[in-house]
Amino acid sequence: MLFKFISDQSKELLAIMNTATPTDFDLSFLDEGFSARDIVEQKINESSMTDDRDAFYVCDLGDVVKKHLRWARALPRVRPFYAVKCNDSRAVVMTLATLGTGFDCASKTEIQLVQSLGVDPSRIIYANPCKQVSQIKYASAHGVQMMTFDSEVELMKVARCHDNAKLVLRIATDDSKAVCRLSVKFGAPLKACRGLLERAKELGLDVIGVSFHVGSGCTDPETYTQAIADARCVFDTGAELGFNMDLLDIGGGFPGSDNTELKFEEITGVINPALDKYFPVDCGVNIIAEPGRFYVASAYTLVVNIIAKKVIMDEEFASDEEDEGTSDRTLMYYVNDGVYGSFNCILYDHAHCLPTLHKKPKPDEVMYPCSIWGPTCDGLDRIVEQCSLPDMQVGDWLVFENMGAYTVAASSTFNGFQRPDIHYVMSRPTWQLVQQICSQGIPAPAEESYLIEVPACCGRESSLDLPAKPCQAHVI
Repeated sequence: MLFKFISDQSKELLAIMNTATPTDFDLSFLDEGFSARDIVEQKINESSMTDDRDAFYVCDLGDVVKKHLRWARALPRVRPFYAVKCNDSRAVVMTLATLGTGFDCASKTEIQLVQSLGVDPSRIIYANPCKQVSQIKYASAHGVQMMTFDSEVELMKVARCHDNAKLVLRIATDDSKAVCRLSVKFGAPLKACRGLLERAKELGLDVIGVSFHVGSGCTDPETYTQAIADARCVFDTGAELGFNMDLLDIGGGFPGSDNTELKFEEITGVINPALDKYFPVDCGVNIIAEPGRFYVASAYTLVVNIIAKKVIMDEEFASDEEDEGTSDRTLMYYVNDGVYGSFNCILYDHAHCLPTLHKKPKPDEVMYPCSIWGPTCDGLDRIVEQCSLPDMQVGDWLVFENMGAYTVAASSTFNGFQRPDIHYVMSRPTWQLVQQICSQGIPAPAEESYLIEVPACCGRESSLDLPAKPCQAHVI
C-alpha cells in the first residue's frame, strides 16, 4: 500500500523542495485507491500488536496542495502568505514553499525556518507589529524588508534598526464576531493612521501598504468589506502624504474545514466584490493574505489510545438491575494526549474537539454519557466535557479529525509526555502535480474531478506566481 521515500527519491524530493538534509520528515506515497484514513487504520493495526500504543498523527500533504489550488480558484487576485505560527511543521512549510506561497513570519525563528528552505526574502512578511529590536536587526541582515507596524514606538525602532524596511500599517478592525479576537492587542484605529503616516514620513521610512486581520475564526464575512473600505481610506491618506502604497494585506480568519457554519467560498464571495470596488484590478495594488488554518486544519488526523477508564455509577439507578447498562453510569476515558499537548487548541484556539470511533458501533449498542481526559496530573487536562460513546476498553482508539491548526505548533512535553509522531502521506498523482508545479509552474487538479491548465493566455507569469483565474476554454 505504501512506498517510502528512500535514497534517490528522497534526495529528489529534498532537491525540489530546496533543502539539504535527507531526514527532515518521513513521507510515504499512497497507492491508487488508498487514502490517509487507510494509513490511520494501518498504523492502528501495527501499534495494536505492541504495548506501545502511542498517540500519532497522519498528515495528508495532498490536502494542503488541494487547499492551495482551491485558494487560487476562489481568490485569484490574492496571493497567500502562509501564517507559519499556525503549524510550523517543516513538511508543511516545505510543501508550501514548493508551491510558491509567501510566508507570514512572526519571529526570528520562523524567518530562519522559511529561509532555510531557500525561500527568497521577498516572499516573507514579518507580520508582527511588536518586534524585539534584535529581531528587527536580524530581519534587516537577512533581507526581509516587509514588516508591519501599528504605533509610533515601532516606527522609531525600525528607523534605528532597519535601513531598507518596507512598512505595512496594520489597522484595527471590528473583530467582535471572531472566535479569537486580535484587535484588542494589534492594529491602529483609523483616527490614528494619519499621525502615524506623518511620523513615518518625518523618519524617512517607506510605508508601502496597509494590513488588517478580522480575527481568527471569523463568523461574519461582511467584516472583510468594512476592513477593506477602511484600508482604502488609509491608502488615500497615504497618497496625500506622498507615499506610493501598493500592497494590501487582508490577513487571515479563513476556515480550515468544511464543517464550520461559515464556508470558505461564502467569505470569498464577499471579499472579491469588495476588492473590485475599493481596489480594482487596474489600481496597481498587490493583494496578499495570511491564511493559516485554511491550509492545514483538515490535513491532520490525530489518533489517541485509551490508557485508563473510570466508571461513575449513578446512585439513583445503581440498585436497579433492570436499568443496569443503560443510564446508570457515566464513563471517564483517559487518553495519551491532552491539552498540554495536541489539544492545546482547546485552551488557546477555543477549539471544540469531538472524537470519531475507530470501531464502528453496532446499531443497537448502548451509548453512555462520557468525558475524555488527557494523561497529565492536572485537573485542567480535560479534552471533552460531555459526549456520548459506547462502553470501550483500555487499549481502544479514538480518532480526532481536523487537527492541523494551532495544535502541534504549541504542544509541550509537560509531565514528560512526548509529542505524537507525525506520518506524512501524499498520493502519487498529487506528488506528480507538485513536481509539475515546481518545475514548470503549471497548476494541475484544482479538484479531483477536473484539471485546470493555465497557459500564457490566462496570465501566469512564473512558477512563483499563483495562477490567474483560467479562461473558460482551459477548464477541462
